[in-house]
Amino acid sequence: MQKLSLNQSLQQKLSPQQIQFIKLLQVPTAELESRIEEELELNPVLEEGSDEEQEEADQAQDQTEADQTDTEINNDEVDIKDYLRDDDYNSYKTQSDGDGDDDDDREMPIPMGTSLHETLLTQLGFLGLDERQTNIGKQLIGSIEGDGYIRRELESIVNDLAFSQGIETNLNEVESILKKIQTFDPAGIAARNLQECLLLQLDRMDDGQDVDVIVGKRIISECYEEFTKKHYPKILKKLDLDDEDYIKDAIELIVRLNPKPGGETNTSGVKNQYVIPDFILTNNNGKLELALNSRNAPELRISRSYTEMFKAYDKSDKKDKKLKEAVSFVKQKLDAAKWFIDAIKQRQHTLLRTMRAILEFQYDYFLEGDETKLRPMILKDIAQMINMDISTVSRVASSKTIQTDFGVFPLKYFFSEGISTDSGEEVSSREVKQIIKDLIEAEDKNKPYSDDKLEDLLNEKGYNIARRTVAKYREQLNIPVARLRKEM
Repeated sequence: MQKLSLNQSLQQKLSPQQIQFIKLLQVPTAELESRIEEELELNPVLEEGSDEEQEEADQAQDQTEADQTDTEINNDEVDIKDYLRDDDYNSYKTQSDGDGDDDDDREMPIPMGTSLHETLLTQLGFLGLDERQTNIGKQLIGSIEGDGYIRRELESIVNDLAFSQGIETNLNEVESILKKIQTFDPAGIAARNLQECLLLQLDRMDDGQDVDVIVGKRIISECYEEFTKKHYPKILKKLDLDDEDYIKDAIELIVRLNPKPGGETNTSGVKNQYVIPDFILTNNNGKLELALNSRNAPELRISRSYTEMFKAYDKSDKKDKKLKEAVSFVKQKLDAAKWFIDAIKQRQHTLLRTMRAILEFQYDYFLEGDETKLRPMILKDIAQMINMDISTVSRVASSKTIQTDFGVFPLKYFFSEGISTDSGEEVSSREVKQIIKDLIEAEDKNKPYSDDKLEDLLNEKGYNIARRTVAKYREQLNIPVARLRKEM
């Protein structure tokens, strides 16, 4: 038996404007200009420049334009194109077309030189392959990633050739051409894993007489797993050697090889990336002065022509369908433009409030840049100070940076949990990490400290910390376990 029932529930949903603001808040300064350019292209009502500039430019013509607009609205032969002229759109839609200025490349210029793939394709041309083999070679080169490796399975590349180019081939043929590509420069290119990459580089050095190269090749080909785990006694036993000196020089040679051969070329064809700080902090004779990067405060305004058209329509008695549709479109764009300008201002306000709170909380650190003066600070601390949601603070902290007199830092750098000391004082985990780093740098590499030993040393210094926490901090510092830090 079926029943009908009504259930009432209260749900909170973010409006499209709120979602857009959240996305805008997350955008770092380096990407804000692109986001604004995108909005300018989508909305012809939005313009670059300040309202003051617009008023100065139009001051002498305001009355004339207003009269002319009223006349056109009341004319029976009104053409909708007068209100939505093509050039109003084209000024945004085609701003990157043609051979205009180089604004796009002003901040992130493309470095000179050829890309990795172009370099490899040039070398492919020197092999004298037929058209079929050349196409297979191009497919392989196209599968090489930025670090120089081919991670796509050769079986998949065989299928790619069949489906995309109609070339029926097999693993043996593809692998034979891959072997030819692996002889290209830089050494180690087109390897399928690190082991093969190292062997390819050692092969280039092998003249049959260099003992270190010969032993190095044996270590990588026969004892690769033991090498990665630094089990040197096992390597000696497996290679039937009785003295560590036999493998010491060979290992030193191996660790000097390039694990990412794709990075040897001048450029990968990608624009250079520059860190553009969102905030700038200066110490003016002991007084800290915080400023928001000027790029976070772009000059935006509502297009005067569209505003005047909308006002004139309100005064007009003419209400034909086409004109209504046109003005309805303009009204939507006006609302969207006003919201975007307000969202940019709200973004500036939120960024400054958050950073000022962080500055107040970590004031002693920002005075000198002494890492030991960083106080334990979590997102909740700042959220309570500025009366905002933790998620808002998180979005600001996760993608923004600040320029100080002692370097550029991501905001998340200043957040850390607290560790208690014997005296009951709370210290930042950042301070504890620095001590762990210092202890490991000063250790005897023949007998590196285990996590248990590091725990004991920290406890002796008064830091109440568990071994698992030591291990977590060590991993966050990208420091391997003691066994892998051991040197011969």
